Amino acid sequence: MTRKAIVIGAGFGGLALAIRLQSAGMDTILVEARDRPGGRAYMWEKDGFTFDAGPTVITDPDCLSELWRLSGHDMAQDVTLMPVSPFYRLNWRDGTNFDYSNDEASLRTEIAKLDPADVAGYERFLDYAAGVYEEGYRKLGSVAFLDFASMIKAAPALAKYQAWRSVYSIVSSYVKNEKLREALSFHTLLVGGNPMNTSAIYALIHKLEKDGGVWFAKGGTNRLVQAMATHFERLGGTLRLGDKVIRIETQGDRITAVHTASGWRGEADAVASNADLMHSYRDLLAHHPRGAKQGEKLAQKRWSPSLFVLHFGIKGSWPGIPHHMILFGPRYKGLLTDIYDHGVLPEDFSLYLHHPTVTDPSMAPDGHSTFYALAPVPHMGKLPIDWDQFAPAYADRILDEIQHRLIPDIRSRIVTQFHYAPSDFGRDLNAHLGSAFSLEPLLTQSAWFRAHNRDDVIPNLYLVGAGTHPGAGIPGVVGSAKATAALMIEDLAALG
Repeated sequence: MTRKAIVIGAGFGGLALAIRLQSAGMDTILVEARDRPGGRAYMWEKDGFTFDAGPTVITDPDCLSELWRLSGHDMAQDVTLMPVSPFYRLNWRDGTNFDYSNDEASLRTEIAKLDPADVAGYERFLDYAAGVYEEGYRKLGSVAFLDFASMIKAAPALAKYQAWRSVYSIVSSYVKNEKLREALSFHTLLVGGNPMNTSAIYALIHKLEKDGGVWFAKGGTNRLVQAMATHFERLGGTLRLGDKVIRIETQGDRITAVHTASGWRGEADAVASNADLMHSYRDLLAHHPRGAKQGEKLAQKRWSPSLFVLHFGIKGSWPGIPHHMILFGPRYKGLLTDIYDHGVLPEDFSLYLHHPTVTDPSMAPDGHSTFYALAPVPHMGKLPIDWDQFAPAYADRILDEIQHRLIPDIRSRIVTQFHYAPSDFGRDLNAHLGSAFSLEPLLTQSAWFRAHNRDDVIPNLYLVGAGTHPGAGIPGVVGSAKATAALMIEDLAALG
């Protein structure tokens, strides 16, 4: 008998899981509240410009192409990945630039410009990053931690690499130049983590990028999302768009069906949620004791910050501005402390600038460019700002910074602009407190301490996405899908 599965939410994690289940012969329905798949990887088309909503840095492309290989297909038939070089240009207010790539000779030249003495330290850091990549990503990145014993088994490797230390602390033990310390530690911000607090295990990102490169999907990240949706439907899966799940039906401690806003009721042998963790338990399981209990527990956790994203399309092309750019502000540690710990919105900020048209001109009309500027901001549980009122002024401050540092006449060039604030994360994605990355990636909120890929009380309820192991980011949520799929396939096969 063919088993039936329902996956709630068509973000990267939900799509990857649905593809895996359908590839294994399971009758899978993927239900998405919005009008297109993607979740945080949504997209907009305005005035001829294409704007990606969320993740734009694609690493470890093999974890994606594996989703096609499961059924003997090739990812290239549905989407084109384009290499990005440099991976990032880092810019400081004193005018210093640092181009980060996996071109060894160029990278060493960049490091030597900051401090020749740090070249040897960087090489030792790379050895460290290779070690944590092997232990933390290759061995554990797609394995579910369902009990504390699994954590104990991983403990020796974690201890060997001093996982209790922060990424910034580990980086600082290898290199002395402060700019280089920032250059080698900022990556955790891309998955919602404070470099000053996030486990040193996340230094594996350097090895991940070095070996696999940094890529961009032609047409935008959502083209990759659409390719995954196309492949899922090719395999026989069903995608329901524009139909929000409002309740997970249970009988005792088992799920029996899913109810949506349209009145549809879908029965299933198993249900997996790629929706926000808090929303999945507190709202969708509000009628079951497990929902309230887990909701209370999750409320005590530390949630990652939110983001303010300013999208703008402008006249002109900018070959001198690379695809990915980090504009560091005047402070590093102090800024992060304000956002993560104090929950205040500082006067200064650091920005991630996304400029896709330098790689793919099709993202804008001829002679124009697409950009977004992203600033980490406190989540709404820490900062009670009325973003609907405050956002235009904050957007103006971001434009001032870009005008000062990169594009002097930016305001006269703007054709279209709009913003996405913490309140939008809450409204559109049911994101708890407007958090952009779910639970903060602390050591005490990792692996077994993170939400489990299979619920402890309801045995046919599964979780996938940023709130589960291993965490946020495209490789993280795709890895969580691999772990969750293995559990679901094994559990449902055992039913006979």
